[in-house]
Amino acid sequence: MIDKLIGEILDKKSCVLVGLDTRLEYVPACIVDRYCKGNITFEGASKAILEFNKRIIDMVYEYVPAVKVQIAYYEMYGPAGIEAFRNTCQYAKNKGLIVIGDVKRNDIGSTAEAYADAYLGRTGLINTKEAAFDLDFITVNPYLGIDGIAPFIDACIKYDKGIFIL
Repeated sequence: MIDKLIGEILDKKSCVLVGLDTRLEYVPACIVDRYCKGNITFEGASKAILEFNKRIIDMVYEYVPAVKVQIAYYEMYGPAGIEAFRNTCQYAKNKGLIVIGDVKRNDIGSTAEAYADAYLGRTGLINTKEAAFDLDFITVNPYLGIDGIAPFIDACIKYDKGIFIL
């Protein structure tokens, strides 16, 4: 995956990535009003954020190789925010951008493996495995040592993904 990122940097002659650390207050009022109509809810806020992100992606995808999407700015809007995160990432991938999930995950053992499956790999269902978020790269925190990083490395190898270790 790093070769793909380097290739995109060279093709687009840009090492700039666009951070989508989107808060509702960054979104123009005309977009917020379309979804909230004076009654701001998590669902309306998340839809407004997604539309704003799509507009940004539409303006930059020809010029930058990647976007970095900071999950904290989506988690604060609850399940609707997580859906906006997932849809933002998918929209960026559909536009040909490399997507870096700024999730800074870290844990040990089976919990780190679950995070790796969710963001880089596949989640086991009864008869199949599905990608929950299907990101290209994520950020991880090495605080707990190699036990907290190994499952992410394994997922990178298995699914041709990448990690940035803080």
